[in-house]
Amino acid sequence: MKSYNGIISEIERYAVKDGPGIRTVVFLKGCPLRCKWCSNPETQQTAYQLMYWQARCIGCRQCISACPQQALTWSSMGVTISRTKCSSCRCCTEICNSQALTMAGCRRTVEDVMDIIRKDKPYYHASGGGITFSGGECTSQPEFLISLAKACRQQDINTCIETCGYADWEIYERLLPFIDYFYYDLKLIDEEDHKTWTGVSNRKIMDNFCKLINAGANLTVRIPCIPGITTTDKNIRNTIGFLREHASGCHVSLLPYHRLGASKYGKLDMEYNLGELVPPSEEEMNQIKKQFEADNFYITIGE
Repeated sequence: MKSYNGIISEIERYAVKDGPGIRTVVFLKGCPLRCKWCSNPETQQTAYQLMYWQARCIGCRQCISACPQQALTWSSMGVTISRTKCSSCRCCTEICNSQALTMAGCRRTVEDVMDIIRKDKPYYHASGGGITFSGGECTSQPEFLISLAKACRQQDINTCIETCGYADWEIYERLLPFIDYFYYDLKLIDEEDHKTWTGVSNRKIMDNFCKLINAGANLTVRIPCIPGITTTDKNIRNTIGFLREHASGCHVSLLPYHRLGASKYGKLDMEYNLGELVPPSEEEMNQIKKQFEADNFYITIGE
């Protein structure tokens, strides 16, 4: 049997907000969307990415001489990275004792990940928890994901995926026997709005959603509440109408916008365009919640 491997950005143990019970969250790199509010920009690309944490830098400059590609230079702002020259060889990260330079992404086999997962099996079984595959978009590495899900099923470990829905249906069809919970994002219902704010059409996303519902998947709808973007009266009305037609009474989780990932953009030499956006207040979130409750949806906030 072939042993698959993939690139992950992080494995978070003892998580309690990414599915039922105590869970381990495996973040796979790669995503076909480019949401303007993305809080994990280091997972957008499948490839490794060098990150510079200026506040940690002690100015020793050893990384500059260690780089075989001469991709690093020094200025008054600290280390500057030439992204076109960097080959992600890790020479600089290995010599940086202050961890001012880190590499987003590491390659792991299914066996590597399962070794970590198995350590916490008693916690999963005691709490009703398990494994959550996230990202990025975990379906961007389908063979690795499916192999991990199968391995978890063989170990009697509960599984969940957090997905944007933008993948070939064949991938979800293959995953169905091995996934206990699908946490499915619905960001914007209008196709043009979806293109504007995520970079892609939502037709595939809506189609896969309906197919998963018809297949009997245990599905929770997650709606990122981005003020003035996904929280408009138009989008809330459209979302309620779509769910009323295709998944009446389903569990809907409202996820308030936050800025927790904004600082990562500069570390990757990326631009964050929503810096002035203010997270929604508790009152605003409750108003959105009431609109869904009026249609008898089971609503939670921040789960």
